[in-house]
Amino acid sequence: MANVELRDNALHFSGQLDRDTVPQLWQMRTQWVSQVQQVVLDLAKVSRVDSAGMALMIHLVNEFKTAGVDVNARNVPEELVTLLRLSHAESLLPIAE
Repeated sequence: MANVELRDNALHFSGQLDRDTVPQLWQMRTQWVSQVQQVVLDLAKVSRVDSAGMALMIHLVNEFKTAGVDVNARNVPEELVTLLRLSHAESLLPIAE
């Protein structure tokens, strides 16, 4: 199960970001993009992420950027960092220091 809460210009993700939860989250993306001018993808409470979750994050970044929204991620789980490295996709998910 996954949950997302939009507050304080941040999307706070929790739970699992995997092939079972990504389709539901993908359906919600348009409401997030239309509500912010800048956003942080906060992954502090993500318990598991697979390649579907990685693809979701990359596509969300692309959707936000296309809409002119400044976006970056924080509290990125090591699991996701590893997937990004293995896929040579680190540059596709801007991570806040």
